[in-house]
Amino acid sequence: MFFPKTTFRAVSLFFIGVIIGLFYSCNPQKKLIKAPIREEGADFLFGKLKTSELNYQGFTAKFSAEYTNEKKKTSFNGQIRIRKDSLIWLSFSPGLGIEVFRIMITQDSVMFINRMNNTYFIGDYAFVNKFLNTNIDYDILQSFLTGNDLSFYDRGKFRASLDRGDYKLSTAGRMKLKISVRRGEEPQNVLIQNIWIDPENFKITRANVKEIRKPGTQLEACYAEFEEIGAQLFPKEMTFDISADNDLHIKVSFSKISINQPMTFPFRVPKGYRKTE
Repeated sequence: MFFPKTTFRAVSLFFIGVIIGLFYSCNPQKKLIKAPIREEGADFLFGKLKTSELNYQGFTAKFSAEYTNEKKKTSFNGQIRIRKDSLIWLSFSPGLGIEVFRIMITQDSVMFINRMNNTYFIGDYAFVNKFLNTNIDYDILQSFLTGNDLSFYDRGKFRASLDRGDYKLSTAGRMKLKISVRRGEEPQNVLIQNIWIDPENFKITRANVKEIRKPGTQLEACYAEFEEIGAQLFPKEMTFDISADNDLHIKVSFSKISINQPMTFPFRVPKGYRKTE
């Protein structure tokens, strides 16, 4: 490695901590549950969830974040841009507006530039998953960062219930809908998943996942402070936790949010930078 491990962990876990914590409480407010919706069951509730999701092709925002690991806190600011189902671009600036990390994520690759020590990395998700002892993919990252449900996983066999004033959908066998799966190959992820839904607007307030083959790792996200963006609701406040070998917590606040505006995704490795493995 050519870069500080703690610094890279803080940056990496922003977008991976898109998935995140063990029994973490989002403290949802008690709400009036509407009996007819409760009686409709899981399929109806899942359909309302999908209808209420953020509908976008392009997403951009600025953010401030605080990362906590073993009681040590690190703060940083940045920008995020997403081309739906294709590309996630992140720029990190710990202070004074000077960029120190740039990350670009696609369906099958992870790339970053570390300006602190003039290094770069180009590879796949195996690097990140080994580093975090987890198993994430593009769809999980994108969904957790936008407060939406997973797009490329089947509906599973969800069960509906009530939990502290929110609706709750649970499933124990949600699988990826990838070409490799349809060809009969073993899926990479089979998820145990829980989703908590606001009964008034059907937005996700909390979601967690863990992979059946890694029961000791759980990932969770919580969403709050919903704001209307282009006649749609988006959570300006998010918290992400991962429970594995180390418990990690990230709190993110978004600002200057826009959807479906022109975007660029610049990513050029400066001359003289060293590749890290």
